[in-house]
Amino acid sequence: MKFLFFSYTLPTKAAKARVQVWRQLKKIGAVSYRALWVVPYAKDRVATLDELGALVQSFQGESLLFEGKLLKEEDEKKVMEDLSESSRQEYNELLDICAAYLKEIEKEIAAENFIFAEVEENEEELDKIKNWVKKIQKREIVPLPERGQALAAVEECEKAFEHFSALAYERSSHTTHTA
Repeated sequence: MKFLFFSYTLPTKAAKARVQVWRQLKKIGAVSYRALWVVPYAKDRVATLDELGALVQSFQGESLLFEGKLLKEEDEKKVMEDLSESSRQEYNELLDICAAYLKEIEKEIAAENFIFAEVEENEEELDKIKNWVKKIQKREIVPLPERGQALAAVEECEKAFEHFSALAYERSSHTTHTA
């Protein structure tokens, strides 16, 4: 398998720049091995890492981007396991967020808090969840069982939101017609 390798240095006082570069590397699913970031080769990742190299230079740093393959099968296996673990952690975090979202919907229903502001707030949270799962899927290198669990959890959140919205609408329609 072909990989992209990215290495960079930044001035010691460039804390903000370090965080910005780290975030961009994590966004494309790269994993770090002692100041060397590794991600499977893809043309779009080359362009992203080229842009990141330019950003590093704008902070008076230096970067190096190269492609290649790992010479030992066990090294490649380790990199693939680390890439998978990174996605697995994200999926597990998303599952926790979905569970909290479902509890919040249950709480709102139990409290009969069917105001439109709650519908909007829960819709915004659901949109965040749906966008996040898309980002995780994009970074996922190896298909994981957690992907199916996460997609099912997001679907459950969507159904819970639709149910909550319907209840809020019914309550709103009922109070409008009876007033």
